[in-house]
Amino acid sequence: MKWSFRIARIAGIDVRIHATFFLLLVWIAYMSWSERKSVAEATDAALFTAVTFVIIVLHEFGHALTARAFGIRTRDITLLPIGGLARLERMPDKPWQEFLVAIAGPAVNVVLGAIAVAALAASGRMGDLFHGDLLHSGWLVRLAWSNAFLAGFNMLPAFPMDGGRVLRALLAMQFEPAFATAVAARLGQAVAILFIVLGLAASPMFALIGLFVWIGASEENRQVQFRVALAGIPVWQAMATEIRTLAPSDPLERAAMLMTRTTQTEFPVLEADRVAGILTRPALLAAIGSGGLAAPVAAAMSRDFAVVSPTDPLDRAFLALQASPVHAAVVVHEGRLVGLLTSEEIGELAAVHGAVGEAVKRGYPPPRA
Repeated sequence: MKWSFRIARIAGIDVRIHATFFLLLVWIAYMSWSERKSVAEATDAALFTAVTFVIIVLHEFGHALTARAFGIRTRDITLLPIGGLARLERMPDKPWQEFLVAIAGPAVNVVLGAIAVAALAASGRMGDLFHGDLLHSGWLVRLAWSNAFLAGFNMLPAFPMDGGRVLRALLAMQFEPAFATAVAARLGQAVAILFIVLGLAASPMFALIGLFVWIGASEENRQVQFRVALAGIPVWQAMATEIRTLAPSDPLERAAMLMTRTTQTEFPVLEADRVAGILTRPALLAAIGSGGLAAPVAAAMSRDFAVVSPTDPLDRAFLALQASPVHAAVVVHEGRLVGLLTSEEIGELAAVHGAVGEAVKRGYPPPRA
């Protein structure tokens, strides 16, 4: 993500922080200082906000580590002013696995909140939970309520909140995934409207949350319906077969020439008739800028790429593309390169199938098998 940088690597997962996060700390410190003109309280508010985001990181690790148990990697976790984002390569296909991954984050907050409450009980200060000004209470009280809020807010039954995914998983145990997603998305959009109305009546922050939930619900529904439309279609129907290839020893000048004279932007790199890598347009331009046109293709190609078979279902291949750092997959049959698959090819085929479906609805004959 742009404007973010890595601050740690924990359990093999990069933890990143967005530059705008520091603006949030400054803003909170200023708002606290302007209320009582106390530097100590402003510092305390900023520190507690930072600790809250550490809790959010733990929340995201709940998702990431549970997903890892099902063989799903997490690309990174990024802290944003609006919260945390764990970029999983994909969500589990099995509803019960998605349920566990989704609920793992709020479960972390429940455990942390319970620890804070237990500490208050052990010190004989349980009454502090329900008395006094929360913003100026002790840290244990604030930690208990912060975790309660994070768990409750994230369990709202609305995409992209954890509660929306939990709802979708529960529905998918009884119904088709597309129907389950559509129901959860519509409910998410209803929740979004409530937040927007609340924002117009109270605080603009609620309206921003509502907009975020609406966009997330709509996008999740679109993605799932797209994958459902691809189900049952084999890769060979979408792959490009007329492709140019490179050798690891070829100069980047040859790759640049092919890119400018064709519409191809990703090039399989063959070594002894085996795919050794893929050279992408961004990698090519970056390598030319740093090493010149004479540098070898091997210095710029990516060796981490998706490999699919011509008979693989297209929805599975699409998920493999999403999980890959290179947005192109090589299609291999019996060890030999037979095609190249990109999101553009998949989108074109989906558009054609959608148009054919509309034609059939209007009474035109379906295409021949």
